[in-house]
Amino acid sequence: MSSGGLELPPGDSGHEGSSADAPPGAVSLARPMEMGSQIGPELDWGADAWSEVRTRAQRAGRAYIWLNLVEQRLRAVVAAVLRPIYEPVHGDDWVVAAAGPAGQEWVQRAVAVREVSRRKGYLLDPADDNILSFLTLPQLRELMVQHWPCFEPYFDDRRDVELALDELEVTRNVVSRNRALSETVLAQAERASARLLDILGAGSDVPSARRLPVDAVEDLVGDRYADVVAVHPDRVRLLRQFPAEDIFGGARRLDAIGIGLNLLVQNFSGRRLVRLAESGCRVRLLFLNPASSAVKRRERELGLKRSELSRSVEMNILHMRRVRAKLRDPGAFEIQVFDETPRFTAYLVDGDGSDGIAVVQSYLRRTRGMEAPVLVLRGGGRVVKPGEIGEMGETGLFTTYREEFEAAWVDSRPVS
Repeated sequence: MSSGGLELPPGDSGHEGSSADAPPGAVSLARPMEMGSQIGPELDWGADAWSEVRTRAQRAGRAYIWLNLVEQRLRAVVAAVLRPIYEPVHGDDWVVAAAGPAGQEWVQRAVAVREVSRRKGYLLDPADDNILSFLTLPQLRELMVQHWPCFEPYFDDRRDVELALDELEVTRNVVSRNRALSETVLAQAERASARLLDILGAGSDVPSARRLPVDAVEDLVGDRYADVVAVHPDRVRLLRQFPAEDIFGGARRLDAIGIGLNLLVQNFSGRRLVRLAESGCRVRLLFLNPASSAVKRRERELGLKRSELSRSVEMNILHMRRVRAKLRDPGAFEIQVFDETPRFTAYLVDGDGSDGIAVVQSYLRRTRGMEAPVLVLRGGGRVVKPGEIGEMGETGLFTTYREEFEAAWVDSRPVS
């Protein structure tokens, strides 16, 4: 007989009594052995289930990093502005005073959570032992809105801040409850976070960020991948996310090496190149000699008709010569050819400084350049982390390809 007054079935048919002997009203409970054969199939995950879970985790992880950065930055801004106002009078309770009667409920809840965390040893860093660290993003926003006259001297438009925080609210709720996050909402959250961090004065200090914004994940784990900041399966997907105007526009120096340099010639107009050069950009273009035996070998590799590739390279060189002819200083726009076996194509933008960007593709035997994988590199070694300034040095793939270009340029011949 159970404590609730219900009779339990016997655990073994060999013992006295059976289900047939149970009196009316007795509740029969399933025995563990009766369900054992069903546990395996019910708990097993197939490839599709694992793929879905990993996708959810990847998206949630990216969103969490952005939200974490925003929350920490907003907390620092609120502390910097409001603490000097309230702390002299209210001491450690300055957050409670700043919340006022309107925020009494949520600030007291934060106080209670803080006390529980103290008792249970959840406060691993003494710097977090304050009420402000236990406020959520909406509560930090509320403090900012309530005291906007105090923040107004530092920010141009309150509406910009609130709109960015509104866009983050859906993502924050989804991530906090471990629900599925769509790719569209994630992209919106990343844009809103980047905009908000810029508004709050925490934009990236990496020089090349004006051309290729530093991703939050890259900023945290970029040292694992040298200076590779993006990998694309082919050039089409590269241009979809990183258009030619973003790559070459505003460059002060452009060095390129390859067979026909189609990424530049076919995706960046001659008119734009003229304007770029007239604005002070120095250009060095290194094509494979269309009359060389290396072109003929490449045609055979790709299964092209005889002279098909060489004519294409000739047309690109002629087009660049026409661009050069329109310049007041043709010497700033150099064109040369090389005869060696082409190993890669590379576009080095501002490669002489710490803000360079490079787009690199290796030549594959049976794959045209448009279909080959693409690496995007950030110059200056890699993303600089705090305390690493003196350790960075000239390491990374960017430097390797820049040195390869310079060596090939020395051995090449000018095009008149």
